Amino acid sequence: MKLTILGCYAATPRTITNPTSQVLEIKNRLFLIDCGEGTQVQLRKNKIKFSKINHIFISHLHGDHFFGLIGTISTFALLGRTADLHIYGPKGVKEIITLQLKLSNSWTTYELFFHELESKESEVIFEDNRVIVKTIPLKHRVYTNGFLFQEKPGDRKLNVDAVQQYDIHTAYYQKIKGGGDVTLDDGTVIENEKLSFDPIPALSYAFCSDTVYNENIIPIIENVDVLYHESTFLESEAPLALKTLHSTAKEAARIALKANAKHLVLGHYSTRYDGIERFKEEAEEIFPNVLLGDDGVSFEF
Repeated sequence: MKLTILGCYAATPRTITNPTSQVLEIKNRLFLIDCGEGTQVQLRKNKIKFSKINHIFISHLHGDHFFGLIGTISTFALLGRTADLHIYGPKGVKEIITLQLKLSNSWTTYELFFHELESKESEVIFEDNRVIVKTIPLKHRVYTNGFLFQEKPGDRKLNVDAVQQYDIHTAYYQKIKGGGDVTLDDGTVIENEKLSFDPIPALSYAFCSDTVYNENIIPIIENVDVLYHESTFLESEAPLALKTLHSTAKEAARIALKANAKHLVLGHYSTRYDGIERFKEEAEEIFPNVLLGDDGVSFEF
């Protein structure tokens, strides 16, 4: 699982920082999460192929999380895209995008599918044979969702020495990988664990964009491998975080600790600060495995 941070700063883009956008590569799927201004430029800088992005997830309709969407959609068309593109986001995202396409007479060369979200409960919004995606209802000034990406468990690994020892025909290999036992010609049942190894553990990633400190999300993200949680402010601005419905680095760390996350990635920093190292220092007072998100940084898990 690979996470590439395209932008992770709050409010307006600057010459040295970009608003929220990131790419998650999981089970050979490429998901674009949020799409602040300049996202398509950051995709190019990080050498991420536009054609591999078929699903875009928008957490909420504040500009620093989706103002880059229309430009990205238009560039896909200018590059001759033909593959379908699915967009998941709050109700209203379809109206915003289609109005811009209509008034600029810039209809896409490919099919656009909008999956508009309204539920305040966690729900499955995408699923295929490899990955499942659920919403994480957040508390912000407008309707907002985070997203939980979970790998589906893979096949078990064939124990080649064991199947040869029992002289098991190759016709049974797929059954073994699927967890099935094998019955020999003499009626002997060979249990699956003698013929295979456990699959590689399935990984999970939780993206929690703009939100006030909210323990209600803990049951949804419990035991997640990687948690990205906004940390707009340091603890000295905790009253401002509460007023604007954002979180501090320490509050993000408390969520990670209570959820038993394995790793915490910080981001969505206010640009009022000179640097971001203090965010890590404050979070590590609560939670040990803290990673600093930053523009152009990638993490592999």
